[in-house]
Amino acid sequence: MPGKALVLLMLVTTCVVGTGYFLSADNTSTFEWLNIPFSDSVRQDIPAGQAIKDRHLATTQSAPRQPGDNALGFMLTSIADQYTQNTRYPSWSIPLSPAQARGYQGNRYHPVSLPLGDDGHFTVTLEKYRFTKGESILVVASLTGPQVVSDRLQATLEATQVREAVASTNLDSSDSRGFYEGSLESDEDPGEYRLIVEAQVDGKPVRHVSTLTIEPYLGDFEGLGDTYLNDNNLVIPVHFSPETPGFYALSAQLYAGQTPIAQLQSEQRLDMGADTILLKAHGTVLANREVQGQLELRNLQIRQLPARPGERTNYAFGPEEGYSFSPPDLENLRDAPSVDPESERRAALLRQLADKF
Repeated sequence: MPGKALVLLMLVTTCVVGTGYFLSADNTSTFEWLNIPFSDSVRQDIPAGQAIKDRHLATTQSAPRQPGDNALGFMLTSIADQYTQNTRYPSWSIPLSPAQARGYQGNRYHPVSLPLGDDGHFTVTLEKYRFTKGESILVVASLTGPQVVSDRLQATLEATQVREAVASTNLDSSDSRGFYEGSLESDEDPGEYRLIVEAQVDGKPVRHVSTLTIEPYLGDFEGLGDTYLNDNNLVIPVHFSPETPGFYALSAQLYAGQTPIAQLQSEQRLDMGADTILLKAHGTVLANREVQGQLELRNLQIRQLPARPGERTNYAFGPEEGYSFSPPDLENLRDAPSVDPESERRAALLRQLADKF
């Protein structure tokens, strides 16, 4: 990692040096046309009205600012300041904005709409993107537009790697006009699959293709333990009973009412049977915040990490309603940056480079 960081730093420095030279005052040849005054003969050829207009523009528009001789040092200082700001939060407790919270809502399926003629659309919707092996896959399709559509659609589940159909079903017309629904079983091996829904539109076959995954059963979430403060952290014990031992990574969003606070994550080895993963919310995301009532953990996602290179990562998800809990008194938490010696060394190196220019 130090070697990669040094290579990245050298690359950034090279780009900054090139940009700094290009913009520097010493590089006069590139922009010398900006400083060439009009000759007398040229001025005589300019109409009087245009000359007055040009003088007016010259008084209302400021000349381009030339960067200082220390442009490279300024850029390196800015990079060091930004790096220091980003590293004040530990990687396992990151502040969360509402927009980021929407992006972190793990197991969601985003409907895919296929355009048809005359402003028609062929849309397929699923409850989620990842299904645990054995769960039913409810498929809902809708077709809009003036086209003539058959009363029944065909849905096929196909293994992506081998392009082989593993399950199929009919989607029958529902009570709502233009809507069709049916179910498939997810009793197949874990992996990625293609869902192909075929309709007859104006007598011609139209195929809608989307993707989903089937995940193995990883275990059960069994609630939260008592929360407590330790080393400027709010510690939240999450109980999980894994089906198989191994290394797992847990992530969740911490909320106060409808306000997202932080994205929390933790990675550790779990043994079979009841076990506990500790999520920690650092003081930098909770200090000086007025928390009234309960806090919530939402969008819990656990990943079973590969035991060997080349193996896939498996996913499971906590209850949709999440977990609510009453935190201890948070007044002792401090808005003090986390201590990461490696990050501090990198920031110091950037500042040392900046001081040389």
